[in-house]
Amino acid sequence: MNTSSDISQLNGDDSGLSLQPELPFLTADLPGIGGAIKTIPSDFVVEEIPLYEFSGTGTHVLFRIQKKGVTTAETISRLAQALGVRRYDIGYAGRKDANAITRQWFSVEHIDADKVKNLNLNKIKILEVTRHTNKLKVGHLKGNCFTIRLRNLPQPAEDAAALAQQTMDVLCRRGVPNYFGPQRFGYRYDSHLLGEALVKNDLQRFFDVLLGHPESEPQEEFIQARTLYHQGNFQAALDAWHPAFRDHRDGLKALMQSGGKLNKALRAMDGRLLSLFVSAWQSDLFNAVLAKRIGQIDTVLEGDMAYKHNNGACFRVENPQAEQPRCTAFEISPTGPLLGARMMELTGPAGKIENPILHAVALTPEDYARIRRFGGSGGRRPLRFLPQDVHLATSADDHGEFLQLRFELPSGCYATVLLRELTKQN
Repeated sequence: MNTSSDISQLNGDDSGLSLQPELPFLTADLPGIGGAIKTIPSDFVVEEIPLYEFSGTGTHVLFRIQKKGVTTAETISRLAQALGVRRYDIGYAGRKDANAITRQWFSVEHIDADKVKNLNLNKIKILEVTRHTNKLKVGHLKGNCFTIRLRNLPQPAEDAAALAQQTMDVLCRRGVPNYFGPQRFGYRYDSHLLGEALVKNDLQRFFDVLLGHPESEPQEEFIQARTLYHQGNFQAALDAWHPAFRDHRDGLKALMQSGGKLNKALRAMDGRLLSLFVSAWQSDLFNAVLAKRIGQIDTVLEGDMAYKHNNGACFRVENPQAEQPRCTAFEISPTGPLLGARMMELTGPAGKIENPILHAVALTPEDYARIRRFGGSGGRRPLRFLPQDVHLATSADDHGEFLQLRFELPSGCYATVLLRELTKQN
């Protein structure tokens, strides 16, 4: 069925797809060690550190899984199908990389614990099952523990370890730039554009970016689906999308079933996915501000909103000279924006750096309302983070020698950002 006659022009000439920006390094004066991560899945292992201890009682069944080669979204879909519940009923604390071994927690209410224990899913293994009094939600996470092996190093592993230690010493003193990692923005770096379209209520652009622009598609097998969308042949485009790309398929189905009513089509899509797009847009603005302040991530300025690392509270910096010793001691840090109604605007010298970037977005009251609608209330995020329990070691196995790094990061911080400073690679 060709829907081009049923659905009005959804494929305009938007050429706004962007390339991943070249964000500046904090340690640009130190050499990178190069190398490659995720040569094999076991080279990248991440394990969640829960925010609180589970009680062992309650209506919610909590279970820890180990997955390999599966996205969190696909894991949720497969768990929901196997347990006979909705995707929304599956609680989780954070999303994890697919091309890795990850151990993370999920929850379901009013389910037989034995049914969970007996799940037998490909690439997903149930490690333990317990109970608690509430559903797991995004953010119910103290942090993550990473064990990562860097291979294909351009120098002996021992030499790479020495160079890496120099960079790590700086990062553990000044902090790691708290950029949102590239995985935040999707495989073709367009999630923030989708979020911007949602905030600006430009739904034609939203569906065009989600489903079209074959000229910007890096994976050849998806070019046909995007081309068919632009040709208006939505059914053929739907058939061309791989079943694993559920979100794209759901978007196409919603367009066809809505008869061209974009608002109706949007309402049929997964609300959590739409929230992630808006969050990616906020993240892109944060990265732009951090890039402007890269040399000052360990310096507070007058007008800053400083972040207290012991409790997450923020306060206005009025006397930077008095507060700087606390910043040097990593008790506080300057912050960047998560744009929304609850975000405190900077003033003084700090505001002169950040505010022009935010004012250029030119949001209306209606735009702010849409940010709230998609769960983006706004706030402040520290410009840096401190890795804990850092260990570097060298070894070799059947795949060759490697440099192994082990460290813990606070929730919401990206290991790939730390690795980027070590390797000097994007």
